[in-house]
Amino acid sequence: MKLSKNLTLQECIKSGTAKRLGIDNTPKEKHVFSLKETANNIFQPVREFFNTPIYVSSGYRSEELNKAIGGSSSSQHCKGEALDLDADVFGGVTNDQIFTYIKDHLDFDQLIWEFGNEYTPDWVHVSYKGKHNRNNILKAEKINGKTVYSRFI
Repeated sequence: MKLSKNLTLQECIKSGTAKRLGIDNTPKEKHVFSLKETANNIFQPVREFFNTPIYVSSGYRSEELNKAIGGSSSSQHCKGEALDLDADVFGGVTNDQIFTYIKDHLDFDQLIWEFGNEYTPDWVHVSYKGKHNRNNILKAEKINGKTVYSRFI
């Protein structure tokens, strides 16, 4: 099933952890609806602007899968509202370029510079709620072994 012109449902639900642990990561209809919204309002504009494949390292996560990987209990991945994008897989664009394009051109709920360094994140977390997007921009860092989020400046 296609969520947008260049993104399939399979790309958004694949998980080595789910497969290894026998966790069902099949989204409900409401989650698929949210994934389509996120794909068409975030993923597809990024894909078309850069005209290059963009890898989704994480999309929808069932609550069981999210718990197994140590995800936040309030993760928007569990609602089908979030994607983790990683340009390092296919090349042609950088994670910093993806982050900056989303920040400057798209409506989003949260945009997170996930780890990395001052030049580029390891991946880009972006969420989309449709209505009431907060356009909240954060940076995630490991400090003393814990993930700490701060406002992105």
